[in-house]
Amino acid sequence: MNTETVTIKNSGATFTPTALADFLSDKILRYFDGFPEKCTILDPACGDGALLTSIAKKINNTFDFELRGYETNIEYLIEAKNNLSLYLSENQYEINHCDFLEVAMPRANDLFFTCSNHEFTDVVIANPPYVRTQILGAEKSQQIAKTYNLKGKIDLYYPFLIGMTNALKKGGIIGVITSNRYLTTKSGAEIRKFLIENYDILEVIDLGDSKLFDAAVLPAILIGRKKTSKRQLSTPCHFTKIYEEFQLSKNGNISKIHSVYDILKQENSALYTVDDGRVFNYSVGLLKHSHIKTDIWQMTNDDENKWIEQIQKNTAFYIGDKFKVRIGIKSCADNVFLNENWGKEFISSEKKLFRPLISRENIERWTCSTGEYSKVLYPHYSANGKRAVYDLSQFPKAEQYLNKHRKQLEARDYVIQAGRRWYEMWVPQNPELWKFPKLIFPDISVGALFSYDESGAIVNGNCYWIVAQIDNEKELLLLIQGVANSSLMAQYHDLCFNNKLYSGRRRYLSQYIEKYPIPDPSSVFSKRIIEIVKLLNDKCSLKKELEKELNDCVNKAFGFTD
Repeated sequence: MNTETVTIKNSGATFTPTALADFLSDKILRYFDGFPEKCTILDPACGDGALLTSIAKKINNTFDFELRGYETNIEYLIEAKNNLSLYLSENQYEINHCDFLEVAMPRANDLFFTCSNHEFTDVVIANPPYVRTQILGAEKSQQIAKTYNLKGKIDLYYPFLIGMTNALKKGGIIGVITSNRYLTTKSGAEIRKFLIENYDILEVIDLGDSKLFDAAVLPAILIGRKKTSKRQLSTPCHFTKIYEEFQLSKNGNISKIHSVYDILKQENSALYTVDDGRVFNYSVGLLKHSHIKTDIWQMTNDDENKWIEQIQKNTAFYIGDKFKVRIGIKSCADNVFLNENWGKEFISSEKKLFRPLISRENIERWTCSTGEYSKVLYPHYSANGKRAVYDLSQFPKAEQYLNKHRKQLEARDYVIQAGRRWYEMWVPQNPELWKFPKLIFPDISVGALFSYDESGAIVNGNCYWIVAQIDNEKELLLLIQGVANSSLMAQYHDLCFNNKLYSGRRRYLSQYIEKYPIPDPSSVFSKRIIEIVKLLNDKCSLKKELEKELNDCVNKAFGFTD
């Protein structure tokens, strides 16, 4: 196989292209000093051997080494051996046909426990599978979770990180390519904690949407030195991040450079354009770890930190201090509850069960689109402010329709186990809240789309919503909408949460939105923001001028006068 061609394995592993393998090898060898008599280098999921071949060629026999790889797919294993044999003698490499996660499993619940399969390697170079363990099947997933003492939905690279740490000698170097999700998401908290506890992290490189290889996720590289003791303190490390820039200012300075790899060699933050015409925002700085080990890794330089501190100094509250950010409804059977052909089912006459649904496609920047909403079969209602579920016998047509899908709905055993009726939604939310004014925004979009709604419509699970339950909260909701849709908050979101996807899209998850800062509601600038938002929500024809004034007011509300 040509290692320049990226092939996705069924297990979720991704073959590493030669240029990226060479980049990672160079990074590792830069930090690897004091060679032992014979250096062992491990790749726990070696695929076609691209990483092992690269680092061997970089070493070029300047010191004695042995390569050790593990691979479960016999075809890839043979290919790895063939590739390595072109450059090395047989006594310089050993490729094992077995599952590394079984080789390096924890012993005695102690990641620093020593046995024959622990602490045997001086260097780890790896690009382990990124997929959720659940796709491996329930039995295998549960086995991995039990062996590695993990809970919930687990990305496969997490147990690999634990296994690699078990295999690495104290003071040894790890260089690993993973998904970048663990850097900033709530679900990555345990991974961040694990890495800080076990490594002196030397460098973090967020490769963003640079497309250095065709992985389904955005990749990141971590270089670390295994701690000699868990009591060893972590120190600030160098960070690099690179993302394609889609919103260019007319006066921005852009430097021309050959390739993304050439950008990654630069020492200063800047905008760069490469030969294929893409423009990248490149940032470097020091990553300072919080004393709370699970905190997100905020990769911002000194100038950016000063800008963030200015905002925080003028913050009256964060959204999560006053409002709960909720996910929309989730049925786990959308083909049943969100049927696009209700007319053909002849049940839409039972109107109590059919409610308008606001989904991602309905949302514009300030208001929801005026087109007719989809309808959702919503078997829940409010009784004295609490959620209740309708008795289907009152709705014979709906009962007949749902019974046609009963087998599928009852297969949602988690609904039944929760003591709920088989035809309920998994996440119905509180029906009492739909009638109140609310902000709605999609979970993923290129830019902020915080939309105001008073229609009483239900919100789909591809959106989040914030509800104002009392009159004085409505004004705060409008202030939040103005700030959240501003240019300042777009920049704050990118710097503090760093969660871009491909094509400039961003995640707007509750864990981020709850941390949005809001200025003093009583200030003259905040009051004007609310007035402008009311005009924008009423679809005023002066939208462009109003949005420009709003951005100016938001800047001044946070103390920026220029």
